[in-house]
Amino acid sequence: MVLPLVDQHRPKCFLCSRFFDDLEALRAHQESDHKDFVEFHSGEHSPAPGDVAVF
Repeated sequence: MVLPLVDQHRPKCFLCSRFFDDLEALRAHQESDHKDFVEFHSGEHSPAPGDVAVF
């Protein structure tokens, strides 16, 4: 399988696969169209049970 290399230099939304001209446009798109996903994943998360801290 050969994947096209068209627009590979432009940022892409990983949720809906749309390309944007710059990162600011991508950020605005994700904050408006995928607001629930961004809000859920932007909060403070605590370590999961069994996580190991490496010093």
